[in-house]
Amino acid sequence: MRCNALLALIFVLPSMPSVAQPAPIFGLAIHGGAGTITRATMSEEKENAYRAALTEALNAGYKLLKAGGSSLDAVAAAIVVMEDSPLFNAGRGAAFNAGGQIELDAAIMDGRTQKAGAVSAIRTAKNPILVARAVMDRTGHVMLTAEGAEAFARAQGFEVMSHEYFFTPNRWESLKKEQERIRNNRPESESTEERKHGTVGAVALDQAGNLAAGTSTGGYTNKMAGRVGDSPVIGAGTYAANDACAVSATGHGESFMRLVVAHEIASRMRYSGLSLKDAAHDTVMNKLKAIDASGGVIAIDARGNVAMPFNTEGMYRGQVGADGEFKVEIYR
Repeated sequence: MRCNALLALIFVLPSMPSVAQPAPIFGLAIHGGAGTITRATMSEEKENAYRAALTEALNAGYKLLKAGGSSLDAVAAAIVVMEDSPLFNAGRGAAFNAGGQIELDAAIMDGRTQKAGAVSAIRTAKNPILVARAVMDRTGHVMLTAEGAEAFARAQGFEVMSHEYFFTPNRWESLKKEQERIRNNRPESESTEERKHGTVGAVALDQAGNLAAGTSTGGYTNKMAGRVGDSPVIGAGTYAANDACAVSATGHGESFMRLVVAHEIASRMRYSGLSLKDAAHDTVMNKLKAIDASGGVIAIDARGNVAMPFNTEGMYRGQVGADGEFKVEIYR
């Protein structure tokens, strides 16, 4: 009897409510360069091409993050898509230096371990961001440059390409126009100033709470051979730390190096208690503008908040979070 009564009591007791699992938090933001980008200078066909490429890059990283992949893998995947596109000044679409050569820079940083890898002034690697990742993962160094970086890329089995792969008619035309402008002593216009802002980058937060940042560039049109900008310089154009944020920059590289922009944003969060939005906005809109420097950044913090301030006419950019909503923008 006692057993039957106990069973009856169990059946009539209300079932315990199930504990809802918290929704995963993750996010990704990308940029494809900043500058004089307006609807007046953009055809509908070209705008659609940029939006499609940015969406493809976002999707490459998003799929990894949604499946529980790492922020490092998501950042690299998104950047590879943009490096492979002739639309962006990185990888295949890189600008030509004054000697008509391609020189590629890239960096990636792990917010969890503070490890980083970078390459500069390489000419044949199809995807510099992957070589930078290998420098971080497979060596005790942070940056390899020029011939040493080239040799490392070949030794590690990375795909190398001929000069013809990197030749894009519009970049070559930009070089010729810039050199003609200099020969004729004409001042820079807004269109020629845009040549200094070509970069691609990505920042991500994964479901484990780890941040990562990466940046890749071809420098700018008609730069001196051997010039290296902020993109591969840790703390200037690329930075990530789990206790603050992940940042990738695009703009006038020399200025971003002087102000150590990416690290500056993280420091303002750490030591001044600023939010990501306020730290990024003040750095880009005030500190950079105070030295007449143009450009922008993308940044993400450990809560998945994203900031994308820029002080130029436009910046190719996009973001996606755990909700799967893709946002791609170009103009101010």
